[in-house]
Amino acid sequence: MRIVHATRDQLDELFAIESAGFPPSEGASRKALQSRLAVAPELFWLLYDGDVLVGFVDALAWDRRDLDDALYSDVTLHRKDGAWVMVLGVNTIARYRHKGCGSLLMGQVVADCKSQGRKGIVLTCKEALVPFYHGVGFQDEGISGSTHGGVVWHQMRVTF
Repeated sequence: MRIVHATRDQLDELFAIESAGFPPSEGASRKALQSRLAVAPELFWLLYDGDVLVGFVDALAWDRRDLDDALYSDVTLHRKDGAWVMVLGVNTIARYRHKGCGSLLMGQVVADCKSQGRKGIVLTCKEALVPFYHGVGFQDEGISGSTHGGVVWHQMRVTF
C-alpha cells in the first residue's frame, strides 16, 4: 500500500470511485472534482494497493473554523495556506472496505496537515460513521449546519 497525491490525469478514476461510493445528491460531480484537482491536488490523498486505486480523500483549505456547504461547489473559497483543512470526501472501493484502508488514509491526512502547521481538520459524516472518525482522532461536535445532499451530518474535528 502506498499513498500519493493526485494529478489531473486521474480525474476519471477518481470520479468512478466517488460515483460508486456516494448517491448523486451527496457525491461530487465530475466537474466539482476537476475544479478541486485544479486548485488543490496536494489535498487529494490516494491509496494504492499495487496498481489498484482503492480509495482517496479530497479536501480544500480555508481560515474559517467550520465546514460550509459552499465549499462543495465553489473552489474559489480555497486558500492554499488556510488554517483549517476541510475534508469533502472520503472514498474506499467496496472490496477494500473494513480492512483499515480508510484509517490508513485518514492517518496520513492528519499527519500531513499537522506537519504543515494547520490548526486542524474538519469533516462532516453521517451518524453511523462517527465511531470510525472518532477512532482516527476526530471529536464529534454534534449536528452540523450542513444540508448537503439533504442529509443530516455530524461535524467532526481534530485540532492540533
